Amino acid sequence: MPTHYDGPEHIRRALDLFIKLERAHNAVLAVTQTQIREAGLTTSQFGVLEALYHLGPLCQRALADKILKTGGNLTTVIDNLERNGLVRRERSTQDRRFITVHLTDAGRELIARIFPAHAEDVARAFAPLTATEQTTLASLLKKLGTTLTKGDQP
Repeated sequence: MPTHYDGPEHIRRALDLFIKLERAHNAVLAVTQTQIREAGLTTSQFGVLEALYHLGPLCQRALADKILKTGGNLTTVIDNLERNGLVRRERSTQDRRFITVHLTDAGRELIARIFPAHAEDVARAFAPLTATEQTTLASLLKKLGTTLTKGDQP
């Protein structure tokens, strides 16, 4: 449904795009969250487990960058994962200020079990688009996200 705002064309176009993007985002989440919810995880918790599973131990700052969360928010996420026995923090022996987050055996088992089905859900969510459309969409979304993150918007 296009916007009902009766303003300048460039604003109407942007509002219409925002509505479509938000609806698509919600639809993709509905398809891709099944495994995450059934495992009792939040999206952020899943993101941490997935990053550690595929990249190995990481410092909290690197994890925050990977899952697009602030440091404060991520501390709470990691606290909860640690409380549930899915990750552990290890302080560096060279620099006590440096803490690395590691998967526990239970965390590795959980993410290894749920990630393949999650990946299939993600593929299914984007299946209506051709490979070329997926590549184009990825490029456009990266451009938008990078520009807005840098604060370079026109």
